[in-house]
Amino acid sequence: MRVLERLGLSALRCLDPEQAHWFALRALDAGLAGGAGPVTAPRLETEIAGIALPNPVGIAAGFDKNAVAVGAALRTGVGFTEIGAVTPRPQAGNPRPRLFRLTEDRAAINRFGFNNDGMERILANLTARPFDGVVGVNLGANKETEDKAEDYIAVLRRFHGHVRFATINVSSPNTERLRDLQGRAALSALLGRVVGIRDGLSGSKPRLPVFLKIAPDLDDAEIVDIAEVAMAQGIDAIVATNTTLARAGLRSAAGTEAGGLSGAPLFQRSTAVLSRLYALTGGSVPLIGVGGIATAEEAYAKIRAGASAVQLYTAMIYDGVSLGGRIAEGLDALLARDGYACVADAVGADHRDGEPGEPDET
Repeated sequence: MRVLERLGLSALRCLDPEQAHWFALRALDAGLAGGAGPVTAPRLETEIAGIALPNPVGIAAGFDKNAVAVGAALRTGVGFTEIGAVTPRPQAGNPRPRLFRLTEDRAAINRFGFNNDGMERILANLTARPFDGVVGVNLGANKETEDKAEDYIAVLRRFHGHVRFATINVSSPNTERLRDLQGRAALSALLGRVVGIRDGLSGSKPRLPVFLKIAPDLDDAEIVDIAEVAMAQGIDAIVATNTTLARAGLRSAAGTEAGGLSGAPLFQRSTAVLSRLYALTGGSVPLIGVGGIATAEEAYAKIRAGASAVQLYTAMIYDGVSLGGRIAEGLDALLARDGYACVADAVGADHRDGEPGEPDET
């Protein structure tokens, strides 16, 4: 199966990146990627915000925006996946080209602008076929909406009862002024409204954990503010981090394109932000590590820095959709090597074993 996957990756690299992504999702949904379900082992079983995961390796938002391959994605070996970002109304996003491969850097730049089919069609896709596993939704806001909180709330209401968690996305660099919502006062007001609505949803459906996804391009004072606001407002987890606007050290010709940079160059910075958040919260708020993960060792580094789970996306462009399962298998071996009985025992280990570095100023 790996031979077929490598051949498929070679073929996809001959296409425009966004077209290749479209074909990859269709091939995945058609069952061409294989897979029988999540990689499981006693050491890998974990929990985040009350959600039981067969393993801590997930697929990040952006990979399957419109929920067209959820079941197939969950069969690739990962422990969970996240759809979206989803906005209330369909949104075309920014003009093409808007996705660029940075092969020399094992990275990508996108300036999609929250392109998606809108919450009604995406929910129909999600519910059209059964799936077995943990799925979350990334909450987005339409570009023209002045009150972004109302859009987050609309999507939250629509997907309540259909997903296991919802992530408030205030960190995409491709929607004008969205990142302004990460400021202390604006973020506190936003989270208070969204969490209040979530708490008010009644009926027999379970409580829906609400996560917050932040940018890596934050100075230490901003990280402190986010940690304090998240704890005060009862956010269930923080996803660290989204893409970056930084461009230092890139070798690829496309490195000057506007948009958010993801992949290998983001690893160090996103891990530093994650580590700082863990230190600030004392581990009281679960963290999901995202940014530059391509190996089991890198996933393990995120966990040791404070992540209870991790998410992948860009590395799958280069290594295929089976990467998540392979990372989970490698993570199990690393936990065994270091004598950990479970993932939770390794979370934040670097903070107990030594003094992790604080993030540099961006």
